[in-house]
Amino acid sequence: MFRVAITSNAFFSLRSHNKKLQKAKNECKFQLMESNQSKPGLLCNPEGSQRTLYPYVTGTSVVALKYKDGILMAADMGGSYGSTLRYKSVERMKPIGKHSLLGASGEISDFQELLRYLDELILYDNMWDDGNSLGPKEVHNYLTRVMYNRRNKFNPLWNSLVLGGVKKGQKYLGMVSMIGVNFEDNHVATGFGNHLARPILRDEWHENLTFEEGVKLLEKCMRVLLYRDRSAVNKLQISKITEEGVTISQPYSLKTFWGFSAFENPTLGAEGSW
Repeated sequence: MFRVAITSNAFFSLRSHNKKLQKAKNECKFQLMESNQSKPGLLCNPEGSQRTLYPYVTGTSVVALKYKDGILMAADMGGSYGSTLRYKSVERMKPIGKHSLLGASGEISDFQELLRYLDELILYDNMWDDGNSLGPKEVHNYLTRVMYNRRNKFNPLWNSLVLGGVKKGQKYLGMVSMIGVNFEDNHVATGFGNHLARPILRDEWHENLTFEEGVKLLEKCMRVLLYRDRSAVNKLQISKITEEGVTISQPYSLKTFWGFSAFENPTLGAEGSW
């Protein structure tokens, strides 16, 4: 049997270290007892800061427009883990209350957190039982405040949101970015849709679009995004909201053609490219 001899200096050094450690623990407990905050501070929280520092599973563009009877919105069902298309059945459009429809690109878990906020908002509004309900403009204003508030706390929700709806015959369509930038328009898009779909919508959209024309225009935008956006997948849904409520289509695929010469040899004529 072997025994380890501990010198008196090492023994007293170890005991002093243990005393300091216990004193630090007691001070931390005292700070937590004295604090009025519901959560412990960063220095005393053993789990550290719980924030989305970088988006992991993300969805790409959402495109929406006003048509004659209401709002049409389209989004694919891809969820990218970094640059890998990991999930192929992610729904990114959800009805909010009686009059609104929400679409989101960006971090999927943050979108789920936003849906939890909105469920609480709609439940609280219904509890008044006063015959009134929140319309799309009110929900959009709420989302702008939530996104801007989280941005100011350096704890943003990594999403770009599209909110559309119809209430009392009034159509409403707006968007809000992850830092609270927001606007209302006749057609909106997030992600690559801002660069590739909005020019198409500016050329071809008009306020008297029928449902069939609106769907055809959204499919054209989604097809362009599928060709040019690596995060897009050929499985999408189109939603509509009118005075009667929200209808979300079953997932389906677009007809595509990959025989264009630019696709067969994309670097032809590009000097200095790889």
